[in-house]
Amino acid sequence: MVLLSDIQSSNALISSTLPPNLVAVFVGATSGIGETTLKEFARNVPQPRAYFVGRSQDAGDRIAAECKAINSAGKYTFIKADVSLISVVDDVCREVKAKEEALNILFLSAGAPHMNRADFMLTVAIETSENLHLLVALNYYSRARFITNLLPLLQRASTLRRVVTVAAGGLEGPLDPTDIPARHVALTAIRGHLSTLIDLGLEAIAETAPEVSFVHDYPGIVDTPIFNHMEGIFGLVMRTSIYLFGRWICVPVKESGERHLYLATSAKFPPTTSGSGRGFSIPLGDGIDVAQGTTGVVGSGVYAVQWDCESGARASQKLLAQFRDNGMVEEIWRHTESEFKRITGG
Repeated sequence: MVLLSDIQSSNALISSTLPPNLVAVFVGATSGIGETTLKEFARNVPQPRAYFVGRSQDAGDRIAAECKAINSAGKYTFIKADVSLISVVDDVCREVKAKEEALNILFLSAGAPHMNRADFMLTVAIETSENLHLLVALNYYSRARFITNLLPLLQRASTLRRVVTVAAGGLEGPLDPTDIPARHVALTAIRGHLSTLIDLGLEAIAETAPEVSFVHDYPGIVDTPIFNHMEGIFGLVMRTSIYLFGRWICVPVKESGERHLYLATSAKFPPTTSGSGRGFSIPLGDGIDVAQGTTGVVGSGVYAVQWDCESGARASQKLLAQFRDNGMVEEIWRHTESEFKRITGG
């Protein structure tokens, strides 16, 4: 486990170690983990430039003002968008690329837009207008599209180049190779399927971008406003559990933001090709080691980590190796590109 004190010490070095004017895109940052990580970015980076994407204009205006109060030297641009749609993702990326030539951090944490009017579990059954399951669209296809669209900007950055996707890193499970879109995956198996899908998809992208590092993490149970919008028995159980046991089972939202900024900036998660010279990421503190990647190799460029910022279990690495040996990295990426072509026509 990386202690919170070590996390805070690392984040405190950002202003003196990395150059000013770091550029970051936060997708899903109008509440919860995305919002608090954006604010930690504003707090610790000199003259930051942040683009943050969400569905609520009111929340976007509020957060932009709060970030400005935290660091008046920064620039915070809100983009209102429903990123469950690949066509909308393309629009957002075009807007960013029109304004920026390079990108240091891409942070992906968009959640289900129907959370306030339906039980979370029902998102598995909801389809987008592009004929993708909503949960899979938000956790995999949309994020993969953001990464591939913005990868040239990440590759052009002269310093830190990092992608962080917040989902279920370290909780990998069986993936049905005949049902990659998870149209018929059982509800009890969806998390493991998605986690494995994300890891292998990131590995496919990383093969073309060894100078960029990719982190897929499971944040743990974070006490965010999302639980207040859950209806029905599931929502009642979650709120009651947090009220009674939150002190022991929840990661405080501010700590989660600090940990996610660490995931986005620490040398614990280097790309395959780190380059040389000062300023590529924050140096490791005493007793902190470079993480094992999804392949089980230290510093391999793609990392599945749990809430404590440590790599997932060897059982997950073994499972991923089996899929990798069976050609699933290539198969998943062929499928992903075919879905993008079906939706966009290009």
